[in-house]
Amino acid sequence: MSKKKAFALRINEDMLKAVEKWAADEFRSTNGQIEWMLMQYLKEHNRQPKKKEKPTDEK
Repeated sequence: MSKKKAFALRINEDMLKAVEKWAADEFRSTNGQIEWMLMQYLKEHNRQPKKKEKPTDEK
């Protein structure tokens, strides 16, 4: 699992309420909903993060 980095996010109160409602409708946390929304946008614009390759056991 990749590391998670915390940071402060300033967001309009009405926008946050809308995201919280959407998150509740989807049975996600607000944070999880924001992550999901960002990933959808990144995928839509072909900018998702590259997958890190797992190290192979070399003998």
